[in-house]
Amino acid sequence: MSKEMDDLVVAVTAESSVVDSAVLFIQGIGAQIADAAGDRAKSLALSTEVTTKANALAAAIQANTPAVP
Repeated sequence: MSKEMDDLVVAVTAESSVVDSAVLFIQGIGAQIADAAGDRAKSLALSTEVTTKANALAAAIQANTPAVP
């Protein structure tokens, strides 16, 4: 394989890992909310965590989305 193809394979693999992590996080939100029900401190901590991760994901998407020509 060429160097360019090797680099592309590495980039796609890294991107897949990030996407898989985001999917696992999103899938776990429901369970975390159910677990936090009735516990104000736990609920606030979960809200902060979700907001922080959502902002990080949005920033990453924006940073890696090509500008429209």
